[in-house]
Amino acid sequence: MHPELFRIPFTELTVKSYGTMMVIGFIAAIFVIRKLSRDIGQENTEHITTAALYSLIAGIVGARIFYVVHYRQQFSGKGLLEFFAVWKGGLELLGGVFFAIAVIAFYLWSQKLPIRRYLDILAIGLLLALVFGRLGCLLNGCCYGRPTCAFVSIQFPYGSLSYQGQVRPDKARNREEPYIELPTEFFGYINDANEWVAAPESDKYDYYLKPFDRLTEQERLEVTAGEYSALKVCPTQLYESLSALAGCILLYLHRKNGIEQQKKKKTTSAFFRPGVTFALMFIVYGFMRFFIEFIRDDNPYQANGLTISQNLSIAMVIGGFLLIWIFGKMKPDKLSVEDLS
Repeated sequence: MHPELFRIPFTELTVKSYGTMMVIGFIAAIFVIRKLSRDIGQENTEHITTAALYSLIAGIVGARIFYVVHYRQQFSGKGLLEFFAVWKGGLELLGGVFFAIAVIAFYLWSQKLPIRRYLDILAIGLLLALVFGRLGCLLNGCCYGRPTCAFVSIQFPYGSLSYQGQVRPDKARNREEPYIELPTEFFGYINDANEWVAAPESDKYDYYLKPFDRLTEQERLEVTAGEYSALKVCPTQLYESLSALAGCILLYLHRKNGIEQQKKKKTTSAFFRPGVTFALMFIVYGFMRFFIEFIRDDNPYQANGLTISQNLSIAMVIGGFLLIWIFGKMKPDKLSVEDLS
């Protein structure tokens, strides 16, 4: 886990791994969608680049709004600036995806562009960006999995989000007792005299975890290699990253197949018409996220005994199948076979 890649010399500023991987993912997505956009005319590459830039901004805004709404209790009584403090963390991927798609669709409609063909290309780019985004989650330590004894596992260090979850009960996930029964002296706060004050036993879980640099040598040994060391967990970030890569390849092959049918002037089946690749993205990601949520250990259970992401995933799959039906019924767009270079 490396939430900070490095510190900028002569400053207190650090380069965050999560943000860096997001930027890398965005650049990779831009490169791919510009290449793919040549299939619908060279003049369209600039439009799709602009749409991608809008999607980046809209994605960050939407992810933050979704997070604030989802965890609104954390912002109760805080100043307005806290709502915008994305540099402190707090983004929800699904919120960003939904808002970005809405902004992209509006831009394409306003420019009178072939919306379905653009959305097909952007769907491939979105899943490619997710490949790198989830690697950023791994480096950041968020979106962590359940404890496991499986051969494929990962262990986060003391103080990480995963460790914080393991040493506290989580009623939102129906867990009345912590995985690790950490002694009371590990919980508390730093007073005005810069001294560590241990929490009372009765409500120790309401206090902060003792900073690693405040631990005694014995305590450090116990939390790194002893009985209080972190449990190994499922590498859900890697699973989702690899799943997104597989989904990206699947969408690319689906779109390519549809274009080949059109180039050969065949009657394109409803399943390969423009827009269906975009619809498939909802189905692929919906199934992927729904099942990965079962081995994640961070999101609270909500409606229907499922997490909010699982409920949204169900809606995405249903919506994806509905879009396939709609796009299959729609007439071909104005692009001719000759436009598909």
